[in-house]
Amino acid sequence: MRKAIYPGSFDPVTKGHIDMIERSAKLVDELVVGVLNNSAKNSLFLVEERVSMLKELTTHLTNVTIDSFDGLLVDYAKRIHATIIVRGLRAVTDFEYELQIAQTNHKVYSDIETIFLTTRLEYAYLSSTMVKEFASYGGDISHFVPSQIIERIYAKYGITS
Repeated sequence: MRKAIYPGSFDPVTKGHIDMIERSAKLVDELVVGVLNNSAKNSLFLVEERVSMLKELTTHLTNVTIDSFDGLLVDYAKRIHATIIVRGLRAVTDFEYELQIAQTNHKVYSDIETIFLTTRLEYAYLSSTMVKEFASYGGDISHFVPSQIIERIYAKYGITS
């Protein structure tokens, strides 16, 4: 059985994230979307909120589960018996960083392989940081995030639309 993990902070989840989840789910028997609980980061959404949003947005994918984790991704992958890590690449600049992480993870856990999926062209520019920047000024984020979560993002900034 091919079990993969697609890790990230998903703060907030974007249309690019959902696209990567849907495409990854077609490649494996089971896909775990691992929401990183990084207490050192000042997140817009609590980890429980991010997990809840992802669950809501992936109900149509029967082989996808949403979970959260702390610590090293490779340790989490071992714990859940995943042998594949899925990472998205938006640009060439992402590759160098991701390659180093993939090689390090493989050194620590030789059963783990990393596969890279390039993002679709329409999402190549998209990042959660950019979404937060637009939202903080009341900008239109409907092109960037699923409609179900737009109001939740604005609410974090005290903006009503």
